[in-house]
Amino acid sequence: MTAVHPARSVRKRGSETDPDVLRTDAIIDALARREPVGEQEDPAVSLLRALTDDVDQWLSSVSITPST
Repeated sequence: MTAVHPARSVRKRGSETDPDVLRTDAIIDALARREPVGEQEDPAVSLLRALTDDVDQWLSSVSITPST
C-alpha cells in the first residue's frame, strides 16, 4: 500500500514493506469501510469494531433538526 488514504492526515507511516504496518493499515482501512475484518479473535480489532458500531449508532440517532 503506497497511497495515503484520502481521509487520513499525512503522517510518517513507517516502512511500506513492513508486514506489521501493511497488516495494520489493511485492518484500519477495512474497519473504515465497515467491512468484516478477518481478525475476529483479536481484542484490539474487536474493540475498534465495537467503537465503530457505537459511533454509527450515535450518528444515526442524532437529529439534524436544531432544537428550539
